[in-house]
Amino acid sequence: MARPSRNDIRESAERLVHEWREETYERGEAQTFWTEFLLVFGVQRRRVNAAFERHTHRTSTGGHGFIDLLWPGMLLAEHKSRGANLDDAMNQALDYIDGLPDADLPRLVVVSDFARLRVLDLDDPQRDEFEFPLSDFPRQVDRFVSLAGYTTRRFEDEDAVNIEAAELLGKVYDEITATGYTGHALRVFLVRLLFLLFGDDSGLWSRNQFADLIVNRTRDDGSDLGMWLGRLFTVLDTAEERRTTALDEDLSAFPYVNGGLFEERIEPPDTTRTMRDRLREACGFNWSQISPAIFGSMFQSVMDDEARRAIGAHYTSERNIMKVIGPLFLDELRSSLDACGTSAPKLRRFHERLGQLTFFDPACGCGNFLVIAYRELRALERETLQRLHPENVQMTTQLGFLRRVNVDQFYGIEIEEFPAKIAETAMYLMDHLENERLGAAFGVNIVDLPLTAAANIHVANALRLDWNEVLSANDCSFLYGNPPFVGKKERSADQKADMEIVFGRSSGIGVLDYVSCWYRKAADYMASGQVEAAFVSTNSITHGEQPPVLWPALECPDLRIRFAHRTFNWTSEARGAAHVHCVIIGFGIGDSGRRPVLYDYTDVNGDPAEATAANINAYLADAPNVLVAKRRRPLVDDVLPAREGNKLGDWGYLTFSAEEVDDVRSDPIASRYLRPLVGAEEMINDVERWCLWLEDAPPEDIRRSPVLARQLELVRRKREASHKTSTREMANQPGRFLELRQPDSEYLLLPCVSSSRRRYIPMRFYGAEAILRTPSTAVVNATLVEFGLLHSSMFMAWVRAVSGRLKSDYQVAAGTVYNTFPFPSLTEAQCGRVREAAEGVNAARALFPTTTLADLYDPLSMPSALTRAHTALDRVVDAAFGKRATLVSDAERLPVLFDRYQALTSAAELPGITRSAKRRGPRPRAR
Repeated sequence: MARPSRNDIRESAERLVHEWREETYERGEAQTFWTEFLLVFGVQRRRVNAAFERHTHRTSTGGHGFIDLLWPGMLLAEHKSRGANLDDAMNQALDYIDGLPDADLPRLVVVSDFARLRVLDLDDPQRDEFEFPLSDFPRQVDRFVSLAGYTTRRFEDEDAVNIEAAELLGKVYDEITATGYTGHALRVFLVRLLFLLFGDDSGLWSRNQFADLIVNRTRDDGSDLGMWLGRLFTVLDTAEERRTTALDEDLSAFPYVNGGLFEERIEPPDTTRTMRDRLREACGFNWSQISPAIFGSMFQSVMDDEARRAIGAHYTSERNIMKVIGPLFLDELRSSLDACGTSAPKLRRFHERLGQLTFFDPACGCGNFLVIAYRELRALERETLQRLHPENVQMTTQLGFLRRVNVDQFYGIEIEEFPAKIAETAMYLMDHLENERLGAAFGVNIVDLPLTAAANIHVANALRLDWNEVLSANDCSFLYGNPPFVGKKERSADQKADMEIVFGRSSGIGVLDYVSCWYRKAADYMASGQVEAAFVSTNSITHGEQPPVLWPALECPDLRIRFAHRTFNWTSEARGAAHVHCVIIGFGIGDSGRRPVLYDYTDVNGDPAEATAANINAYLADAPNVLVAKRRRPLVDDVLPAREGNKLGDWGYLTFSAEEVDDVRSDPIASRYLRPLVGAEEMINDVERWCLWLEDAPPEDIRRSPVLARQLELVRRKREASHKTSTREMANQPGRFLELRQPDSEYLLLPCVSSSRRRYIPMRFYGAEAILRTPSTAVVNATLVEFGLLHSSMFMAWVRAVSGRLKSDYQVAAGTVYNTFPFPSLTEAQCGRVREAAEGVNAARALFPTTTLADLYDPLSMPSALTRAHTALDRVVDAAFGKRATLVSDAERLPVLFDRYQALTSAAELPGITRSAKRRGPRPRAR
């Protein structure tokens, strides 16, 4: 039986709610309820029938009981009579779980009393219970889609042990910097300490050898700690045959490391008792538990904020790295290994394939992506060898020969020398850890000092280097990484020059983020069609003005998005870490033969829902490959145009707050020209502002009014001093605003900037007497139909997809958002339904006459009445776009919008089809 689509599931859920909500329920009807509940998700009736009345042990009583419904591995349900206590029901359900065998443990526990549902996802690490009324079931079905075979992809957070390690090194760092020891020498010193702490616990030498040196050979007051550390650094960089016979015995016990980590000579810091105490505290931690990827975190921890912003560095946690390498290559490799089973020929072929893969990070920084990918590849190899040699016999002489995976399969480019050294060292340490794991699996000890094999890390500007000089594209398997997060306004002069070198004379590249350079370089590099790639990126390259510029500038029409993570919150465990909104885009040349995969986040801080897509476009929507270009007029002919508000240019001399306006009112002539001034700020926060509107003022009034004469003189002086020619030319008309675009009739105010926290952008009607200022837009003569369409989740999905951003706020410019929105074609009946639902929104607002729109639309304080009104409006607008099922996310609405956008723009380009052929039908003018 085919898995139902998400829309089919929601439609079935709506039918269930409609059929059950008006009934009077009895306890005996529970079986019917749960049968229909599971049928919503396409579960066959015979499977449902087998799930009822499971006899099991009850842990709390020691007796036995009957579970109302148990679908092993999937769902346990417990039902109570209407109005019963759901706490008791959940406790009873969990009591039954304790008595189940592991194979039968469900993922979901659901309890109900016919009116409410409470769900507990046992796969959720937080184990938070969620309760909602049965009437809300269609909007909550995503909590149950695992029953239909859909998956929610979870990525584990950074191990707490890594965080603890970071804090310990942070304390050492704080003590060292307190003495004035900073800069390059400090960074070198810290990384060397990390290596020593790691080696002390991971078998690079005898356990606690470094800690014993600190405890036994340095003074309690810490005064000679720096001297001993400096001497140890020199010893670690000296081969045994070159050491003197008089070398201190404790120092000579350390092996020769090689690898360049201790090659540079630095002056160690002057040290103190507290510094020695902090280092001893760090020595007490078991550093073998940490990932070498934390080296990157530690390095970031000692960078100052200014340096971090300049480089665009954001340490990448393992959780986020897995979001990249999982769908890029790791998931497929794991599936291939599983498919090999225990077949020796298949396992050998798979093993050979592992050794032939190459991995390239052209913005590798401290190597986090390379390190984690190498660890995962070694883990696959270890499991392969264990399957090939199930007897687990000792193979001391054979094990090295059998290995195929090595660090020299990994390549990187890093612009700074020191992070490149960090990357090389981290790869060495990961290689050591994996050798330890492999040796333990086969009962042998693998000696790996001094360091020999190395990752291929090149110090260079990746945007001014031919990547084929590092690794030929013909030999590259996977290209991936986390290029710098630098927005278009933060680019340095060198970074602007990089962009000109990469894009040449491509039109409009000035609007692009710096990360776009890596996409262009990748597109050129991947021209052979063999390489698969994925980059973490600033999410701004997927909305607003950037997509229509970026994708044509790649000059690679065959580029296809293989998978994508839509916007999520990028977090890091590094001290002082940056928090930004990111996307991940995996791409390749041509058709891969597999359907692309889209990861969508209903909560940017949570886990994504994973779903296959027909196509992923530049806006990371499952929709056609269209690019939304800025327009001067609306896409649909009979849609009312939007006009920008008046540009004041008065330096505040013609506008007044509620406290300032009394002075103007004291002048009987000036007071006649006072008009309310409105914009987004005034509308959303109910701020009272006034302005002098002097378009019709006769000269004698201005001469006879002290207030008008004074204020206009101040404006004139300011305009005369302006560096803009157009402003200076307006100095002789100080009573006029710089640009006049005042509506002459009632209008709907649409803010040009709005907080991204809001589910809807608040708007309000104003009369022509209210003077509109920028940055705001007026839809003149708008009706409740326009009000309803623009207050819908459909419009908000479009805003989130195509609008620009001012920091994190939406920039709702008329040209890029309103004029491009593919308004639906409405019948008279549909207009009536939209109008009625819009009236419901206004009625809900009217229940709170003293509350600002800012508070009404704050996600934490939005009243339930207003939420319900908007939900009702959403259903009507969704239906106007032809979607009867309940839609709950942008991922579901954007395909509808982009399909319509493509249809409208394609029709406009076809010969013989006039623009009037696309009219959306009559638009009633009445309010």
